[in-house]
Amino acid sequence: MPGAAAVPAPVAADDAALQKLALAVIETEAAAVSALAARVGDAFIQACRYLLACEGRIVVTGIGKSGHIGSKIAATLASTGSPAFFMHPAEASHGDLGMITGKDVVLALFTISITPAITTIVPLIKRLGVPLIALCGNAGSTLARMADVHIDVSVAQEACPLNLAPTSSTTAALVMGDALAVSLLQARGFTAQDFARSHPAGRLGRRLLLLIDDIMHTGERIPMVREGVKLSQALVEMTKKGLGMTTIVDADGRLTGVFTDGDLRRTLDHGMDVHATLVADVMTRNCKRVNAGLLAAEALQLMQKHKISALPVVDAQGKVVGAFNMHDMLRAGVV
Repeated sequence: MPGAAAVPAPVAADDAALQKLALAVIETEAAAVSALAARVGDAFIQACRYLLACEGRIVVTGIGKSGHIGSKIAATLASTGSPAFFMHPAEASHGDLGMITGKDVVLALFTISITPAITTIVPLIKRLGVPLIALCGNAGSTLARMADVHIDVSVAQEACPLNLAPTSSTTAALVMGDALAVSLLQARGFTAQDFARSHPAGRLGRRLLLLIDDIMHTGERIPMVREGVKLSQALVEMTKKGLGMTTIVDADGRLTGVFTDGDLRRTLDHGMDVHATLVADVMTRNCKRVNAGLLAAEALQLMQKHKISALPVVDAQGKVVGAFNMHDMLRAGVV
């Protein structure tokens, strides 16, 4: 086709060459990250002070590969107790700058070159009077000079063999962003429970937030019989409710024991007549139980420790208000 550019032929590389290239990338980026340790000094601490004092949100901005890294850093900050969002600098000059309030802090990432988009908005950010923190690889750039704090994330060499594609530089910026986020997390006293509240759909969220009340069987779904009934009636209740056990209660509904599949096997081994035997004579008294409001994860620990597959739930007066088994834990994602 006339005028069409020629497609370059692929460069042949054997397995050893590919492995060597990969190792070179890892070594180059590892060296870039290692060099950051010497730069965690006064500027880093001052940046943390600005961010900890922020009464609004941390506005993270960057363009190109730096923008992708900035978006990730904003997400990490937001999920670890420091409210943050990402603002694209090109969109900022077309209205999004209005998202910044006087209580915010701006964190700008530009690892290599400074684009017109950032040089346009930096003076406007300064005019708003909000602190500007720069994660920048060029100390002489407009961004670094105008920032209230400049954290140096420059690298000696990109991992790209052409020394062009942002590789080591973006890795260094990401690591420094993580260092800021984790330092803030620790300084704020952010706990695993706090993390779970911002990740309710994750496994940690389920383990730290889900209560027994959220998964237990209640009302008519609770397997329950009175002490005076025959064992055969208790077996019907166990089969009907499907938890592998039934609770035994007194006249006031207080738990006096349980009868489980294991109790049934032991009863049959002794040749007892299920139609003549009272369930109270073969039930497990002083059984394990949990109180309503307990974390599901704590109940799971109790079940695993005592090799129990089902548990009754009682209120402050000892009355049965629910029951659950290991299958309920599995369905809820606690296990």
